[in-house]
Amino acid sequence: MILASIAAEFSTVFNDSMMPRLVPRSEVGRISNIAWGLGYLGGMIVLIAVVTLLAASPETGLTLIGIPPLFGLDPHLGEDARITGPISALWYLVFILPMFFFTPDAARGLPIASAVRSGFRELKSTLSELRTRPGILRFLIARMIYQDGVNGLLILGGAFAAGMFGWATIEIGLYGIILNVVAIFGCIAAGWLDRRLGSKVVVTISLVLLTIATLGIASTGPGFIGFGLVPLPMADTGGLFGTAAEKAYIGFGLLIGIAFGPVQASSRSYLARSIEVSEAGRYFGIYALSGRATSFLATLAFSITAAATGSARLGMTTLLVFLVAGLVLLLLTPYPADRKSAR
Repeated sequence: MILASIAAEFSTVFNDSMMPRLVPRSEVGRISNIAWGLGYLGGMIVLIAVVTLLAASPETGLTLIGIPPLFGLDPHLGEDARITGPISALWYLVFILPMFFFTPDAARGLPIASAVRSGFRELKSTLSELRTRPGILRFLIARMIYQDGVNGLLILGGAFAAGMFGWATIEIGLYGIILNVVAIFGCIAAGWLDRRLGSKVVVTISLVLLTIATLGIASTGPGFIGFGLVPLPMADTGGLFGTAAEKAYIGFGLLIGIAFGPVQASSRSYLARSIEVSEAGRYFGIYALSGRATSFLATLAFSITAAATGSARLGMTTLLVFLVAGLVLLLLTPYPADRKSAR
């Protein structure tokens, strides 16, 4: 997991830093959101394959379309969940090839050893330079804070529902498909808004929606929403998501689906519009660092609060601190973050 995380972060830095030189500055937000939406489309396709062909209900032993799982996978042993690792690896390998073959690259650079030494020198100088570019520094701090909340919501949302409603792999997979479908359209709409209103407006709207969704999720339990202020019928109508509380949880999940793609896609276009093309590599490196340096804090806050109170629901409310604090700091940040570079 450590090696995979390191490799993923490196790939993200290089991928994001390519964007400013592939399209005009005015198109960065639209392309960023479309690309993010296509990523969700790919994820949705493989998720559909998993829940219809591989993931079975432990009670019936059948997949979502009523057939035994392929390869004789046993849901009681978690085999349907474990096979998603090899499937993800193969999926990643196949669909990264078009970028390798068809996307133009920058001119050939330094040898690896020289590039590493140069990279460390540039990292040091870039960190020092940030003191003279307060807008970019403020944006990076804001993004670091709210991205912690976004990451925590994505990591904990399905697990929270699984613990509260007893969802198995098939329900969690279907929940993921629903979010991915909504996310595709959310990214398409956000690309249009980003081009016309700017990245800051899109990120702000997304954070507001994520805050509402997080509050709704944290306040939902079997038979109620709003921390018990709004009672719901306890009857289970049968099938997937059979209770009213589960349906309400899915409703809040739709807000997450609309917003969690644009908040990330338009964040990187926010930075891309705030720097020169020649600065993309080093500033997107800092961007990636700021997104991961404190990424454990949201889940840590959840864990400490849930352990101290005995309530996972109260643990989920800690994510609101990251989302709201990041949003407030973002509102105080200029757009573009460095107007001199943006010209």
